[in-house]
Amino acid sequence: PVIWPLHPRTRKAMAALGGIEPGSVRLTSPLSYLDLQSLMANARCVLTDSGGLQKEAVLHQVPCVTLRSETEWVETVALGCNVLVSADESAIVEAAAEAYFPADGPPADLYGNGQAGRKIIEILRAS
Repeated sequence: PVIWPLHPRTRKAMAALGGIEPGSVRLTSPLSYLDLQSLMANARCVLTDSGGLQKEAVLHQVPCVTLRSETEWVETVALGCNVLVSADESAIVEAAAEAYFPADGPPADLYGNGQAGRKIIEILRAS
């Protein structure tokens, strides 16, 4: 199944265009941060146009298909964890069907080593 949390404005715009056939798509209200993280962590693939979700999908080791032609998270594409597609329906469907997460995954320190707070305090104390 496809679970699609919708912003109220998106839901309204879709309704004005005639909606979509339910099929295996389950529309939900926006989710809390923790609910969304749980959903992503248990997903086979994430499709998004959100910059933040691209990065979070990689941290959950879930393949991502980004519904844009460019990204600020170029490292996710270079690692093979994220595929960029435009608004072309066939490209989206193909990318989602073929999405995989590389066996070696991202480097453990891709986004730092978890010591940023400590480094900031050291710098502030030294100032």
